[in-house]
Amino acid sequence: MRKARIFYTLGMILTAAFLTVSAQSVVSSNYEKISTESSTLAFLPLSQVKEGMRGKAKTVFRGTEPEEFDVEILGVLPNAIGPNQDLIIGKISGSQVEKTAVFAGMSGSPVFVDGKLIGAISYSFPFSKEPICGITPIEQMIGIFSDTEKTRPMQVKKVFSESEIHGTARQFSISTDTQKANIFEQAFQPIATPVAFSGFTPQTLELFSSQLKALGLLPVSSVGGSSKNRVFKKYDEKTLQPGSSVAMELTRGDYSITAYGTVTFRDGENVYAFGHPFLNLGVSNLPMSESKVVAIVPSIYNSFKLAVSDATVGTMTQDRNTGVLGKLGQEPKMIPVEISLKTSRGKNEKVYFEIVEDSFLTPLLLNITIYNAIVSNERMLGEATIEFSGDINIQGQSPVKLERKLTGSNAAIFTANSVAAPVSLLLQSGFEPKIDSIKLQLSFTDGERSATIERISLNRTELKPGETLEIQAFLRTSDGKQLNKKLVLDIPKDLASGKYNLLVGDGNSAQQVLPENLFVPKNLSELIEKLNKTKSTDKIYVLLTKQSDGAIIGIKELPNLPPSVLATLGNSRSNGQATPATLSILLEKESEKLEYTISGQKSFVISIKN
Repeated sequence: MRKARIFYTLGMILTAAFLTVSAQSVVSSNYEKISTESSTLAFLPLSQVKEGMRGKAKTVFRGTEPEEFDVEILGVLPNAIGPNQDLIIGKISGSQVEKTAVFAGMSGSPVFVDGKLIGAISYSFPFSKEPICGITPIEQMIGIFSDTEKTRPMQVKKVFSESEIHGTARQFSISTDTQKANIFEQAFQPIATPVAFSGFTPQTLELFSSQLKALGLLPVSSVGGSSKNRVFKKYDEKTLQPGSSVAMELTRGDYSITAYGTVTFRDGENVYAFGHPFLNLGVSNLPMSESKVVAIVPSIYNSFKLAVSDATVGTMTQDRNTGVLGKLGQEPKMIPVEISLKTSRGKNEKVYFEIVEDSFLTPLLLNITIYNAIVSNERMLGEATIEFSGDINIQGQSPVKLERKLTGSNAAIFTANSVAAPVSLLLQSGFEPKIDSIKLQLSFTDGERSATIERISLNRTELKPGETLEIQAFLRTSDGKQLNKKLVLDIPKDLASGKYNLLVGDGNSAQQVLPENLFVPKNLSELIEKLNKTKSTDKIYVLLTKQSDGAIIGIKELPNLPPSVLATLGNSRSNGQATPATLSILLEKESEKLEYTISGQKSFVISIKN
């Protein structure tokens, strides 16, 4: 037994070593192929880079033409940015960079020694007194990209929770640990990527700034953005040459969010840039555009590039640890978003924009843009009520219907997330939905309009099958008024004798009682069906339930199953095909839509006797 373990362990070590060598050989072969076939640019391998070498780097300081500045090589840090991923350390100088040092947007600036490309300026020390930079070797930038990887492997999530359906798993800010941040500031960091926001309020940027900065993005308001030129331009030999400014458009239209960097190297239709990850998305689909630099703003905190994007010329197809890869001539897939707003003043507004399609970025961008649409048309402080409806239109499927009423001081935040949450669920489902468009209608009312269930009165707690149960709900509104709503529940004639649970409450309470609280959709249609069954926030729900030994397959409930069937399904649960159900919903009733959002619940036990 001991010998077997030793041989097993040895085999695992040899396998890991083989895979590591194989991965390194792929990187090496990709680099050697490009460096051999490239007739426009010669490379200087990392093995030949020595301390004391002097060279030139290129970047755009104004306009569209790259300018040169000096670089002195200080040495090489092995494994500085990852296993077998070294970093060349350099010091830049020149009349331009003496004012700005290493600035946000410089990422990807190519460095040449004796006319040969050695890599891209990509890392820096925060608040450094001297312009010290990290340079990602060119072979690491080229070698990490695989020609065979065309689509992102989907992250199939087979079991979904109610919090995901309702959007209660919110992430609007990312807190930072000060002590950890201080430690990190003593190490090289990827140069921040400036992201220009056009059409956004300062309040929006303030709310999401911590989340953006945690991603390595430097939000810049009211400067830069996208030009009005929305054409897809045919590329030529002059398009995105080394040192040119390149833009990645995350949203475009009435709201523009654009990230800027610098091109390191172009090989035909392939464009290599940044020298560090943009967001480390892996396989991506972001619009890649030419851009014009307006100015470089010197700053003690962080100098940055002001730029305006121009015509789209391709797509950023990969985003990895040592850079990004773009394809010229490939048009990106964008999702059109249309928002119609009726303000509390009776004014109608409409905004139109497009957002990138990405399982991580799309929900974040929807949160930002929808929140901004609200606060730019309504007041920020105080109570408000927002009622919205809309459709998420999906190719080949029924649309996901959105309908919700939200109230209180955080109504704008919850509204944005109520749209972003189902989109996130769809894109991360593994079913690869093709979202054609998102259309929303929002209306606003000043003040909070909520009501709490204070008391429930039943006309009886013992009934016979076929009789009627009368329910009186007494609610207290946010402005102190009392509401009285009557609901009637007809008991089925074939209902067996016994004790049953009765729940009277708001939509969220009713949703959490449902047995498909955890569910496993078999396909995209089942997931959409579940999303479209989300309970309303402005209705009262009545549920008659009973304890049950059952299970859920997909979104279908199978109540009162024999122990043998449960045991069989228990085996398949490990494969994510079934989840246990301890409650059966026998009857469900809902009130008409009310003028208020409802909260609260009451539970009872009633007896049915034949």
